Amino acid sequence: MAMETKSAGPGRFARLDLSRIASPAFVIDTRKLEENLQILAAVSNASGAKILTALKAFSLWSAAPLIRQYLDGACASGIYEARLAKKYYFPDKTDGEISVFSPAYRQSDIESLSDICGHIIFNSVAQLEKYGPLLKGKNVQKALRLNPQIPLGEVATYDPSAAGSRLGVLLGDFDSGLLDQIDGLHIHNLCEQGLPELEKTVAAAMPLLTRAKGKLKWLNLGGGHMITSPHYDRDGLIKLLRHLADELALEIYLEPGTAIAFDAGILVGEILDITENDGLNAIVDISATCHMPDVLEAPYRPALLGEADKGVRVRFGGPSCLAGDVIGRYCLARTPQIGDKIAFLDQAHYSMVKTTMFNGVPLPSIMLWDSDDDSLQMVKTFSFDDFEGRLS
Repeated sequence: MAMETKSAGPGRFARLDLSRIASPAFVIDTRKLEENLQILAAVSNASGAKILTALKAFSLWSAAPLIRQYLDGACASGIYEARLAKKYYFPDKTDGEISVFSPAYRQSDIESLSDICGHIIFNSVAQLEKYGPLLKGKNVQKALRLNPQIPLGEVATYDPSAAGSRLGVLLGDFDSGLLDQIDGLHIHNLCEQGLPELEKTVAAAMPLLTRAKGKLKWLNLGGGHMITSPHYDRDGLIKLLRHLADELALEIYLEPGTAIAFDAGILVGEILDITENDGLNAIVDISATCHMPDVLEAPYRPALLGEADKGVRVRFGGPSCLAGDVIGRYCLARTPQIGDKIAFLDQAHYSMVKTTMFNGVPLPSIMLWDSDDDSLQMVKTFSFDDFEGRLS
């Protein structure tokens, strides 16, 4: 089973002149990014919930000043992301909160994280009992991740409740006595999904949450909420969040990642060669395995800017030696030519943070585009030094 792209379409990118872009390059529309942040801030204000930016999905720290204007903090997946959050996003605890969750920590991690983070979320009772005592006297709140045991994902790879998942304490095994040892609960069960899936997750956990009333300070509902999608029921979300806060006497947190940068970025490439084998093959300077690994891992077919309803069928593939480095088949209005520029939609989240330099394939540069005034700014380029520096 493959995932479907969630992109709502090209938006303002339809009017971007791709000939201005030296490929490969990620291009981020700062105006669209701000619109997403404004939507999230409005949900936060109306519901009373705090919204943290998930750095695992989008950690373009040049956008940190903009994000800091709208959101309440950042969540990290380990010590490096926490340090990034501290350095660029919320350097002072009065600026915003920094939370961290990892499937397992080292003692050195805990010692460093306790100076950075306000919330440390443990994946297991064993980790809580091992490292919880080290936080005594620190201005840090402890939490456990709960696995609600209700699989809702499109594919098991991205489903935290999939059979055999290593993530979280199983709902069926959760001892109510643990509530006296923690300040909060963390339930991350979604992946680019809507309100119905969140409601099902909350319903599954509600018996435990009801028992926790009066014992906990907060509930973190994790990420995977497609709040900035035009199809998301934001009014329903606000109602649910307010109900939970009132009914359970808890502060509510959300950690969206995809929603922060949804449809705010494209990946621009150039056709380097064209071959024929069971149809046209266009070899481009962007790679599924190096630049868009979710295309192969999910798998899914990313939306192409300007794809036609009918015309010439083309199979786009990357420059690496991997035989399966194929992005997918697409329909073009005309026969492609060497030197043509192409772009794939909705590539700001996850693609950027997952890039590799396998085969020595160059990393895409990063550009900021203001779709209001059409200005372009190069904020990052990569070179042989970046490739050389990875190993020794």
